[in-house]
Amino acid sequence: MIPNLPRPQEVPPLAKAIAAKFGALPQVVAVAFAGSRTVGVSNETSDYDLFVYVHEDIPVEEREAIAKEFAKRIEIDNQFWEPGDEWIHTNSGCGVDIMYRTPQWIEEQRDRVLVKHQASVGYSTCFWWNVLTSVSLYDNKGWFKHLQEKANQPYPEPLKRAIVAKNYPILRRNISSYAHQIELAINRNDSVSIIHRTAALFASYFDIIFAVNSLPHPGEKRLVEQVKKLCSKIPDGMEEQVFAINDSMPLSSSARTLLHHLNELIDGLDKLLIAENLITESKKLV
Repeated sequence: MIPNLPRPQEVPPLAKAIAAKFGALPQVVAVAFAGSRTVGVSNETSDYDLFVYVHEDIPVEEREAIAKEFAKRIEIDNQFWEPGDEWIHTNSGCGVDIMYRTPQWIEEQRDRVLVKHQASVGYSTCFWWNVLTSVSLYDNKGWFKHLQEKANQPYPEPLKRAIVAKNYPILRRNISSYAHQIELAINRNDSVSIIHRTAALFASYFDIIFAVNSLPHPGEKRLVEQVKKLCSKIPDGMEEQVFAINDSMPLSSSARTLLHHLNELIDGLDKLLIAENLITESKKLV
């Protein structure tokens, strides 16, 4: 139902072997393989991202025992982002990222965008993308198949407009906008703040680009490559301005150049949004 989604790639034996270990546990509802290795933008060092859906927690000792079958360097029960474990696979040297979710949680993330049409500040639809592009490796009762079937629907027009409404004004119109915050940070010679706010601006900018193209957001990595590969509606000069902004770092003598390129980046977005009738000329950022 979503056009231009990448076709699932062949599942590596390592992912299948790990999924089999988790699938044998009574707490596990499903195991899915996702990330760059399922959408054709990986290389030989890319991580293996596996999502283990559970109806109750797996004891940490059992997770550690599985990890030790594949890796010597392991981190168990990380709580920095999603609950998970991270390993370095002994034979290949690749990272293995195991993330634990409940069915209820991911269903809520799906419904947040597809039913309630709620936008975030950046990355609004990345969990939807994750579900759509996952490859099921264990799904004994068919729950994950049903989850994907419900997720595979047309991009809601109200969601597109909500993402633009949430993310567009904070690029440079508002006093609290990223562009204004970056300018203030330049004036006080605050390089850390400049980098932080520029990254946040990019998060909202690309959230809008994928919404305009009626595509779920593929996540934070290789965004320029993903836009060029998947999107037909792209602001003029996007790639050149992104690289020009990158070349303006670190920001000692070229901070004003950074602002210039940021404004040119958003100028191109203005034109695209006006052409798509998502904003009017009078509402564009100035």
